[in-house]
Amino acid sequence: MPFHRGENSGGFEEKGRVEGKTKGARAWGLPRGLEVLALACLGLFLASGCHKREVADSKPEILAKSSEAFLPDRGGRPGYVSSKECQECHKEQYSSWHNSYHRTMTQLATPETVKADFNELHLALREETFLLSRRGAEFWVRIGEAGVAGAPGSPGEVIDLPVGLLTGSHYMQVFWMPAGAGNAQIGFPFTWLLPEGRWVPRNDTFLREPQEEAPPELWNMTCIRCHTTAGAPRPDKAAGVYRTAVAELGIACEACHGPGEAHVRKQRERKAGAVSDLTKAIDPTVVNPERLTAHRASEVCGFCHSMKWFDAHEGWEPNGFRFHPGDDLNATTPVIRAGGLDQQPWLRDVMAKHPEILGDFFWPDGMIRVSGREFNGLVESPCYQRGEMSCLSCHSMHESQPVYQLRRNREDNQGCTQCHPRYKDAPALAAHSHHPADSVGSLCYNCHMPHATYGVLRGIRSHQVSSPDVSSDLKAGRPNACSLCHLDQSLAWVDRRLGEWYQRKPGEIPAPQKDVSVVAWYALRGDAGQRALMAWHLGWAPAKETVGGTWLAAYLAQLLDDPYAAVRCVAGRSLAQVAGFSSFMYDFVMPPDRRPPMRETVWRLWEQGPQRPSESAALLLGENGRIAKELWETLLKQRDNRRVHLRE
Repeated sequence: MPFHRGENSGGFEEKGRVEGKTKGARAWGLPRGLEVLALACLGLFLASGCHKREVADSKPEILAKSSEAFLPDRGGRPGYVSSKECQECHKEQYSSWHNSYHRTMTQLATPETVKADFNELHLALREETFLLSRRGAEFWVRIGEAGVAGAPGSPGEVIDLPVGLLTGSHYMQVFWMPAGAGNAQIGFPFTWLLPEGRWVPRNDTFLREPQEEAPPELWNMTCIRCHTTAGAPRPDKAAGVYRTAVAELGIACEACHGPGEAHVRKQRERKAGAVSDLTKAIDPTVVNPERLTAHRASEVCGFCHSMKWFDAHEGWEPNGFRFHPGDDLNATTPVIRAGGLDQQPWLRDVMAKHPEILGDFFWPDGMIRVSGREFNGLVESPCYQRGEMSCLSCHSMHESQPVYQLRRNREDNQGCTQCHPRYKDAPALAAHSHHPADSVGSLCYNCHMPHATYGVLRGIRSHQVSSPDVSSDLKAGRPNACSLCHLDQSLAWVDRRLGEWYQRKPGEIPAPQKDVSVVAWYALRGDAGQRALMAWHLGWAPAKETVGGTWLAAYLAQLLDDPYAAVRCVAGRSLAQVAGFSSFMYDFVMPPDRRPPMRETVWRLWEQGPQRPSESAALLLGENGRIAKELWETLLKQRDNRRVHLRE
């Protein structure tokens, strides 16, 4: 999430929220009836005068039109022609892109794209009710539907809204509805989780303070920046509407290759002149990231996959961004780096007003902590700073599978051995890693790119290449890479092994933390972000392969009662992978204060299971594998309950 500089934004903007304009909103920013739209307008148009009556007046217009009438204008951006024009000459590349999740980042809501249940389904949230339905090929939401069984509160005014856009197709789907006149799109307060096949409150999919009221989400100011090609919000503040335009929905060909109008025109002129082999000639009017320097090629990806600074003078709201592939990214939207703040004067005012803000994105030592910001990690890596490593060293749009988009032959160590060839030799690799060459312990990225980043309800690999170091990881509060496989071992054990293998001096580990495992420390005593990573690693296949047994259920049981819904969700997914718990019934959406504690229930089932763990002080397991409850409760009482809001 980038920062904005300007008078109206109060220094930064988050999810379309304008500082000070959404105070008092119900959770999800969707109050009953038409107030959803009125509140959205307050946040969208600042002091433009848009208010409840104006939105109410637009109700007949909404009902009289289909969703198409309220969607952003597509096409027509100067210089852009859309991916359809590329297909004619680049069929294979078009096909590989079309199969990617980049294309489906933003889509029209159609029977082919919507995977969620809209079959006359009732949902309720706080004091509001929703009825989801289909009308032919369109999807609609009725807000304030009366007579919903079990819905709290009295019904408000009923309004029907068409669903026009959806975001995501891999892990979840988010839906957008019109917000009054113009083509502003506001978020529906439920998300469809694809693995579970169910609706959940959108707030429950984020690591966000449970009692924190979420502001309205405005697609035109947030998702448009990275989930479309050449998007421009184009707010008309005088009229109080948005006239948003994009070259194309989703991340399309021209997002990576630049505007294609000149290229298409030139190729057609050459074709008309009977010139053969049009596609192999190098055309300077279009960019091929493979032909750029490592830094410039990475900045093509970094335009979206980074935390950037949006200068008010950039003028992106009315005109879109000036950055094109091949340009210097820092010339228009510089990447924010948690270190060296003295070299980033634009951050001073923001940090003065919001000293906690960097903690929502970075670990204390400056390593990026949230998903979607991989370029922030790459630029801090020695392989990038002193070598030729780029995003394209490992990833490819056209020579990959959709998940992870790793280039061919990059699933194993070949991404690293292309620059470090000595580790192609199995004995040399084993001597370096001190693990069998064919084991998960000898996969370079498990040690140098551990899953220390969080997002979309899962652990994600850090893209800052680093080496395991107990002392530095302790200072940052970040789980050590070795500990993420060896969940059952203490930090003292890890530090001793690293010292023996790599001739390092022993680190200074605080006494309470020294002799307990990383999972015991962070699952019981950590903050919500640390707990979420522990919940995910307790279900991670390499960790389970390393530690074995069913003791993982004991810690997942604790995390099922976590105050943060996202932690509960991740823990529930991991528990379902533990032997004996695949059919365990659990609903992470139900708040802990309304649900019987899960911990004791799971503990009883676990203790009755056939596999009993052996004694392990590091895991707080005593004789016969029973939990050392006194020490367990001591650590739990020390839990870091500070507010955590990881801004994905």
